[in-house]
Amino acid sequence: MQRINDILTIIDSYFGGSQWFVFLLLGTGLFYTLYLGFPQMRFFRHAIRVLSGKYDSDKHIGDASHFQALSTALSGTIGTGNIAGVALAIHLGGPSAIFWMLVTAFVGMTTKLVEVTLSHKYREQAEDGSISGGPMYYMKNRLKMRWLAALFAIATICSSFGTGCLPQINSISNAIFSSFGIHHYITGAVLAVLLALIVIGGIKRIVKVSERLVPFMSVVYVLGALSVLIFNYQNIIPSVVAIFGNIFTGTAAGGGFLGATVAF
Repeated sequence: MQRINDILTIIDSYFGGSQWFVFLLLGTGLFYTLYLGFPQMRFFRHAIRVLSGKYDSDKHIGDASHFQALSTALSGTIGTGNIAGVALAIHLGGPSAIFWMLVTAFVGMTTKLVEVTLSHKYREQAEDGSISGGPMYYMKNRLKMRWLAALFAIATICSSFGTGCLPQINSISNAIFSSFGIHHYITGAVLAVLLALIVIGGIKRIVKVSERLVPFMSVVYVLGALSVLIFNYQNIIPSVVAIFGNIFTGTAAGGGFLGATVAF
């Protein structure tokens, strides 16, 4: 395991841990934000109409509705992104790192828009009617870079076992152990069984579970956040002052970017 960790650390030093990666990631989002005329603001009302089901049709191909797709995406973000990402940002860069997380999220909305649009445009339909899409398909079908598509697919599979599963299970098992004394391996085993029952059913079962679970989870999360703010109302203004008081330091920016990377 130590050897594997060393290999991953070396790879990360050339990519996610490298300064050029941060500037390239943010630069891409900023470029498309300007090139497309701030679509995250211009198309926000349209996005709400899409999620409301206004454009849903039984004649459209696909395995999920717009709302189901959003719920599935949010299922892997709430918790790891909103809690772990923000905590890491503050730990590394102080309160001002929150500002740079917001900046990164703002331009990241455009990056995600472009990525998803291309994924839909160049997706493929199998003989059984199922849909296969993602960045690997426009790398193969548009960029004609099959080797890069294969590399991206392999990296996606590896990351699904890493950031896709382990942080959530680690957080849940630690919380349950500290609150109720239940050992980590018991929590992990229960979660593995529940996850298997969902994943084995394929994408259709995943989106159906997400469609029902994520809205409830989101409401609980918002209510929890509001309750923290209400019981600590005297700290709201000092916190805002702390966030905007030191935003132009390298430490704050670096912490914000790394926290946003964890969130994404």
